[in-house]
Amino acid sequence: MISSQDQHYDYIFTGAGLAALMTVYKMILSGNFNGKSILLLDENPKKTNDRTWCFWSENKTIWEDIVSKNWDSALFLNNHFKRNLDLNPYRYNRIRGLDFYNSIFARIASQENITFRNEKVIEIEETENTIRVQTETEVYSCSQLLNSIYNSNKVENQTKYPVLKQHFIGWFIKSEEAVFNPEQATFMDFSVEQKGNTRFMYVLPTSTTEALLEYTLFSHQHLTKEEYETEIEKYIKMLGISKYEIIEKEQGSIPMTCYPFWKQNTKNVINIGSSGGWTKASTGYTFRNSDKKSTELVAFLQKGTDFRNFHKSTKFWFYDLLLLAILDQKNELGSAIFSSLFKKGNPTLIFKFLDEETSFAEDIQVILKCPKTPFIQALFRVIFGLKNKKNLLLPKL
Repeated sequence: MISSQDQHYDYIFTGAGLAALMTVYKMILSGNFNGKSILLLDENPKKTNDRTWCFWSENKTIWEDIVSKNWDSALFLNNHFKRNLDLNPYRYNRIRGLDFYNSIFARIASQENITFRNEKVIEIEETENTIRVQTETEVYSCSQLLNSIYNSNKVENQTKYPVLKQHFIGWFIKSEEAVFNPEQATFMDFSVEQKGNTRFMYVLPTSTTEALLEYTLFSHQHLTKEEYETEIEKYIKMLGISKYEIIEKEQGSIPMTCYPFWKQNTKNVINIGSSGGWTKASTGYTFRNSDKKSTELVAFLQKGTDFRNFHKSTKFWFYDLLLLAILDQKNELGSAIFSSLFKKGNPTLIFKFLDEETSFAEDIQVILKCPKTPFIQALFRVIFGLKNKKNLLLPKL
């Protein structure tokens, strides 16, 4: 029952991160939701530059106005080789979090049917016909709810599917020495000490003296803040920089898992973003996948009524599961796997594969560049549930 005191909306978004804001923005662009009341709830006011998103694209996108920098070339290296990657026909694009928030919220402010409340959600209760959302100060109700508040306990307290994290700390620095090539991003630098993990530096230069440097891991456990920052300092020194200032800092932790989030969807509640499995499990990339999924979701909202019918599994889910099965048990193999992929592989085909747009024949071309033994072993573990994965059950593709 809806209480007379509840504030009722057609749609409520619990969490106003990337996925939610993309979806709302595309609902506005469609012009088909002007008569629907929409509420966004988030404890974060989205007023700071708290993250950087990157994605590759062949053509201009609807995000072009907020792309702060793009690159046509990327660098991949380890201790044994380096390769300059010509990204053509792709570009590698960078969007600052604050630019994204400001752009979307400016558009939301012009919509009378959309409300943003800076409130923390503490409980969601679903009945047959309505959903009640309680914050620290208010109670709201809605017909359909789109949730992007990530429940780490639910995912990490299960053993069927490997769970890793892409975790990092980044510094945007300004150096007195001109050491950066602003026309080339460093996609992965595995020359840093691996220490039994998958560790690399990620560098996005915006001028000869300015760049974002992120020390990144694909692993199970976070480091102390000092460990990340010590490695960044060592890398800066290795680049030949002796004097610099830190303009901004950012940090993050992105779940990398093939856990079937979609099984938690109900008729009127759908999980989106990282909470819905929208993050690319094998890389932690979020922007491109969320862009695709939000477009699909807005189209679904205009014709579908049961959120349980939204998700469709693909072959790429299984490919990601194989890589995570390897890194889950042998985390130190990440450098060898990515190095094999990028040493001789076609960069355009690799990015197309990571965007989940390749044919099966193209998949094989990419997969054959990877070390075969760990993937064959992972295939047997996944399918037959060997060793510690005896209870692994695969959803139907």
